[in-house]
Amino acid sequence: MQTRGRSIGGHLRDWRQRRRLSQLALACEADISARHLSFIETGRSSPSREMVLRLAERLEVPLRERNLLLVAAGYAPVYPERPLQDPALDAARKIIDTVLAGHEPYPALAIDRHWTLVAANKALSPLLTGIDPALLQPPINALRVGLHPAGLAPRIANFAEWRAHLLARLRRQIDLTGDPVLARLLHEFSEYPSANSGKFDRLFATREYDGIVVPLRLAVGAEVLSLISMTTVFGTPVDITLSEIAIEAFLPADTTAAEALRRLASAA
Repeated sequence: MQTRGRSIGGHLRDWRQRRRLSQLALACEADISARHLSFIETGRSSPSREMVLRLAERLEVPLRERNLLLVAAGYAPVYPERPLQDPALDAARKIIDTVLAGHEPYPALAIDRHWTLVAANKALSPLLTGIDPALLQPPINALRVGLHPAGLAPRIANFAEWRAHLLARLRRQIDLTGDPVLARLLHEFSEYPSANSGKFDRLFATREYDGIVVPLRLAVGAEVLSLISMTTVFGTPVDITLSEIAIEAFLPADTTAAEALRRLASAA
């Protein structure tokens, strides 16, 4: 979202509509009058710095975009954005490394807001064999690796189901953030083939999905491993970089997958 040529009122109105809230509903959430909110959105009233932050919090605006709202209102940004290698983030970086290492022998990776790989544990590498080396050149996009025909896609037994899950998650991120980079990624990934070669169809033709989670069923060698993903984020970040990092961890859905992952980790 760009601030140039746009008022704070216009930005707030866009975020309110993105969250599907009426002026009255947001005013009640922020404990102000609907009239005052209307005046802010139409430019008849200039919000204080505290009011901008209050409305941004009620609207669940991401930290990066909260800074843009402050700038649009004529205030200085308040949320810092440091590279992950900054000494000030040493403690957070160690936490990420600890979580990734502690998840072994199961695969886990850390990504930023655009699904760019930030870090990964040793258990991930054995699952990436056979992938086009170009997809593994930095910056590595985890979604591209998973959905590209030269990536993991041909080895995902339930690819149509997994693809639908990932694209739905990406659409949700776009709804929440309005990030144009994510919108471009969605367009790119939506153009990829929606089904693999069909070589797994017979294997899962009679297997019913239980409706609890969407597993990743990944062929590794002669086995198809069923994995369940979990996402971990920092709970109370005030730094933009930390607020946008997520750890994607994969757990075995059954003993077969657990044993296979332990074997792969030992071999690696």
